[in-house]
Amino acid sequence: MKSKDLQNVVLSKYEKGEGPTKIFRDLNGTLCLHTIKRWCKMIGQSGSIQLLKPPDYPRIVRTKGASEKVTHCLQRKKPISTRKLAGDLGISQASVQLMLREDLGLKTYKKVVEPMLTDEHKGKRNTFANWVRTNFRKEETMNIFFSDEKMFDIDGVYSSQNDRVWAVDRVDADTKGGIKPKRKFPQKVMVWLGVCSKGVTPLVIFDNDSVDHARYTQEVLPVALEYGNKVLGSQ
Repeated sequence: MKSKDLQNVVLSKYEKGEGPTKIFRDLNGTLCLHTIKRWCKMIGQSGSIQLLKPPDYPRIVRTKGASEKVTHCLQRKKPISTRKLAGDLGISQASVQLMLREDLGLKTYKKVVEPMLTDEHKGKRNTFANWVRTNFRKEETMNIFFSDEKMFDIDGVYSSQNDRVWAVDRVDADTKGGIKPKRKFPQKVMVWLGVCSKGVTPLVIFDNDSVDHARYTQEVLPVALEYGNKVLGSQ
């Protein structure tokens, strides 16, 4: 429907004796001349502008039964995409997405990667945490030294979610740097780093061979001891 204000303006001007062409010029093209003539004809016949509203058609796809089917599919242990779900139900993917968001109030979330801990691992962690809380004061926990290792290769770390190329098609994207080469067996190095409340240790880089307890004791332990004595002293 047109704006109610425009209808009132046309009605007022027509009652003052202005014709459709004059009203069209005064409105400066806001309404087309054909619409103004049709409205003026309505006013002349019934004294008002009565526009027919389109009937409210019932929802054919987003029904209660379809929503229940979508809910049943989501309750399965095996994950399913909206495209596969739409194919199984025989409806469009857009309808499935509308049912998920508006009818069921659901949102999509990325999976969170966490350590695969067993009940035994969790029990040991709880025991260690309770032991620390029992045997250490708060200021003493600031002297705890943490360390970790990580492997790095010459290909670097790449996230496809954050690096996109704007192009008209796949071929154009490939020519604009849309391909990330990755070696099958890239050269790798292991990096060790320690951290405490006072700062971080120098890096220890293992650039060749595997790291066993002997190399760890010979190359990592002296760095950790030197840094610990330097920043923590006798603590």
